[in-house]
Amino acid sequence: MALGDIALCARALVMIGAAPIVSFEDDTAEAEVAGMLYPAIRDGVLAAYPWRFAARGAWLARRTGSGEGGDDAPDAGEGRFVLPGDFIRLLSLETEGGAVPEFELVQGAVRCAADRAYLRYVGRMAEGAFPAFFDLALITRLAAEFCVPLTESTTRAEYLFKRAEDQFRAARLADAQQSTPRAIGDFTLIGARG
Repeated sequence: MALGDIALCARALVMIGAAPIVSFEDDTAEAEVAGMLYPAIRDGVLAAYPWRFAARGAWLARRTGSGEGGDDAPDAGEGRFVLPGDFIRLLSLETEGGAVPEFELVQGAVRCAADRAYLRYVGRMAEGAFPAFFDLALITRLAAEFCVPLTESTTRAEYLFKRAEDQFRAARLADAQQSTPRAIGDFTLIGARG
């Protein structure tokens, strides 16, 4: 069953014994805490691991012109490429010739010495597209984060953070099993063994 942002928060609230919400606009402490913390926690959990289900790829558009201040102007021989709006975490940066050896993320763009750049990244996505294993990890992390502001129980929060780490580990394992592992190709140490 696909869960939206409100359903994920409502389940987390139930885990800590608080009343579930039906909207972030509810006139309750639960809705206020969930509305304030949810986006950052969701993005943080997405950024914490190179999730296969959230991996995206795109050729980047070159930034035209320069903004205010000298830091925004590219160095000689370097270009700036605009990051996608759903960008959360960079996985790799490539060009037609392979991996880009040096790059830097600067003010919503990536700076590198390349004419074109292909970005592999973790992107923000609709909550309804999250797999069940990620939903459970996110719900448990939300419960841990919501616990102290709503219950003032640091003991319960510590327990929930430990549970959240366990769920995160299980979600990483499930995500890693969603494709065939990459084989190690030509590796010089293996060849040196003789």
